[in-house]
Amino acid sequence: MQLEDLFHFLQAGVTPFHAAAEAARLLDAAGYTRLEESAYWNLEAGRGYYVTRNNSAVIAWRIPAHAIGGWRITASHSDSPAWRIKNTSVAAAGCTKLNVEGYGGMNMATWLDRPLSVAGRVLVRGADGTLAARLVDLDRDLAVIPSLAPHMDRGVNDGHRYNPQVDMQPLYGPEGCRPLPALLAEALGVAEADMVDWDLTLYVRQAPAVIGPAGEYFMAPRIDDLECAATTLYAFLAAAPQADTACAPVWAMLDNEEVGSGTRQGAHSLFLRDVLGRIYDAVPHSAQGMQRALANSFVLSADNAHAMHPNFADKADAANPVRMGGGIVLKVNASQKYTTSGLSGAVLREVCRLAGVPVQLFANRADLPGGSTLGNLQSQSLPVPMADIGLAQLAMHSAVETASTADAAAMVKAVEMFYRVHLRCLGDGQYTLEPAP
Repeated sequence: MQLEDLFHFLQAGVTPFHAAAEAARLLDAAGYTRLEESAYWNLEAGRGYYVTRNNSAVIAWRIPAHAIGGWRITASHSDSPAWRIKNTSVAAAGCTKLNVEGYGGMNMATWLDRPLSVAGRVLVRGADGTLAARLVDLDRDLAVIPSLAPHMDRGVNDGHRYNPQVDMQPLYGPEGCRPLPALLAEALGVAEADMVDWDLTLYVRQAPAVIGPAGEYFMAPRIDDLECAATTLYAFLAAAPQADTACAPVWAMLDNEEVGSGTRQGAHSLFLRDVLGRIYDAVPHSAQGMQRALANSFVLSADNAHAMHPNFADKADAANPVRMGGGIVLKVNASQKYTTSGLSGAVLREVCRLAGVPVQLFANRADLPGGSTLGNLQSQSLPVPMADIGLAQLAMHSAVETASTADAAAMVKAVEMFYRVHLRCLGDGQYTLEPAP
């Protein structure tokens, strides 16, 4: 994977629906067959498949040549904090505003005074009465959330508490301007009356930009978590010819992590477990095979991590500094907000050692609560050893974030080794790892 490939994925994934579509495009190009949950699955050894749910979550896998002796899984998420559109036309002071609601925990101030566009999913009624989801991306500078001038808020630089219902409603156009639904219908080539409903989001149009004296960093929207989604997918595809032949490699990109994963397409659902069960039912297996396969499986929950901030180093645990460009980040938390244990951490460290990739440890300050990710929720339905990993970044949950240009390649290299290495559970708490030939 080249840096340009990552940048393309970040730009393409303007909403979770578009991120899933970009992943499907890459899987199609690699020869994977798309399946539908509502259809019967006929699976053949040596072939790759994938399935989507809600147009925003994707699970892909390959069937090994022999019986499935375990699962080798990476999981990331497709969503990022953003503004979801509730009403497309609100009159105010001679202007037309969009009415929006915040999705996920974001740094609201970073969305101010930026060109924004609209993208998402529209449910369109066909001539035969069927409903079909159509992706739409207006891909133009269309709206702005204007800030209030300091003349009218003299204390703005002393700290401002943003009210999303007041401060963060975007300006769309003058009163009486062409309405947003008309633009959507035109972009889709359908009659406005045939658009039954939609899921629409504002997004930042800024393209990824390389910065630093030697291009050490890059800035882009949606680095969290599309950087992990893209790098693990490219590693999954690259490892396929030399993947561990006794384990089924699985790549998952789930949705709604930023709001708790408690949806049918999130990590707290049975989506991943159900897909694994259907795969196992569709291939020859022995009694107790599924349980044995789960015991011989491993999951990497891949979601980005906080780098130590150069202006706010006191917010990090000084005993466990994390820096951009330092390789894979292994995340630990005593309260199990991250699933990494000594056992799963040791497995990850050995994989990275075989790959020649450095590992750094992230832990929150003992006096500051941290966030969580999808691993601890997925483990409730999938009792498999897991390690929480990511790549270091700054300005997480900002409209535009910053990360290292070198770390993406490190993730691809480490995850490719994860899929290739012969990892076997010899007993509770005992593993063997042998590099693939």
